[in-house]
Amino acid sequence: MSRSRTLSRAIVLSRRFLSNVPENTVYGGPKPQNPNQRVTLTHLRQKYRRGEPITMVTAYDYPSAVHLDTAGIDVCLVGDSAAMVVHGHDTTLPVTLDEMLVHCRAVARGAKRPLLVGDLPFGTYESSTRQAVDTAVRVLKEGGMDAIKLEGGSPSRITSAKAIVEAGIAVMGHVGLTPQAISVLGGFRPQGKNVASAVKVVETALALQEAGCFSVVLECVPAPVAAAATSALQIPTIGIGAGQFCSGQVLVYHDLLGMMQHPHHAKVTPKFCKQYTNVGEAINKALSEYKEEVTSGSFPGPAYTPYKINAADVDGFLNELHRLGLGKAASAAATVAEKIESTELPVGGSRASN
Repeated sequence: MSRSRTLSRAIVLSRRFLSNVPENTVYGGPKPQNPNQRVTLTHLRQKYRRGEPITMVTAYDYPSAVHLDTAGIDVCLVGDSAAMVVHGHDTTLPVTLDEMLVHCRAVARGAKRPLLVGDLPFGTYESSTRQAVDTAVRVLKEGGMDAIKLEGGSPSRITSAKAIVEAGIAVMGHVGLTPQAISVLGGFRPQGKNVASAVKVVETALALQEAGCFSVVLECVPAPVAAAATSALQIPTIGIGAGQFCSGQVLVYHDLLGMMQHPHHAKVTPKFCKQYTNVGEAINKALSEYKEEVTSGSFPGPAYTPYKINAADVDGFLNELHRLGLGKAASAAATVAEKIESTELPVGGSRASN
C-alpha cells in the first residue's frame, strides 16, 4: 500500500472516531415499516371483515398523539377542527394548509402505531383535481400522514377523491354534516332527517366508495340512516353522532377528555360527545393552586430548587460581584446563601461535624 493511500485511510479512520455516535446510526438506510406496530389499511380491512369495531380519535399535537399511541387507538385523524378546538375559531373554515401541516408533523412524531389521516382544509382541493392531488401530496410528504380525508360528495369532490386515489394516496370520505359546507347547510345541522336527505347520505357514501375511498365518516345522521349506509357499503363507516351501527367511532381528543372548560368550548361542544373524564376541572384546579403558591411564595421551595453552589464558590462569586461594583447584587446573593445554609443545617448541629 502506498504512503498516500495509508495517509488517506488514517484520515478517514480519525474522522470516523471523532463522531460521538456509532457509525451505523449515522445512516442505516430506510427503516422498514413494521406491520405489527403501524396500523395499515390491511389491518382496518381485516377488522372490518371480522366485525371488530374500529377506534378513531381526532388529535392535533405531539402529547395527545403519544396518548393515542399508548392506548392502542386504530386511527388518528388530524382534523381541520383544529381551527375550533386549538385556534379558537367558530368554524373549521379559517385553518390553512400550512397550519394543518404543523399539526400533522407534531402528531406524526408522537403516534407510531395508529394509521394517520390528515384533513384537507377548506380552500385547498375544491378548484381542480390538480389542486386536490397537490394538496394531498403535501399532506403525506410534508405532514407525515398515511392518508387524507376530504368532505362532501358533490360530483367535483367525487372526482377529486378519485384523482387522489389514482395518484396513489389513500382517501377517507366524509358525508352527513360536513362542517366545511356550513355556508350552504345553514350552520352545523344534522343531515338525513328526511327521505331525500337520508337517501342522499347513502348515495353519496356509495359514490365515495366507487371513487376508491377506503372508509367513510358519517357525521350527525340518524342511526337508521347510518345503519343503511353501513350495510350498503363494502368499506368501513366511522360514526360521529351517527349511533352505534357503524363500523367504528371517532371523537375529538379534547372533547372526550372533558379537557376544555370555557365558554367558547361549551358553545362548540357537540351533543353527541361523551366525556369519559373531566380533565378540564383537574387542569383548572392545578393552575389555581400554582397561582396561589407562587403568590404566597411557597413555590418554589427548597425541594424544587435543586441546583447548588458550594460555600467556597459563593465567597468567590461575592468577591467578583464587589469587584464589578455590584454590591447590591452581592448582598442579595449573600442573603439567599445564608438563608439556604441555615435551612440545610442539621437540627442542633453544624456543618463542621459532617
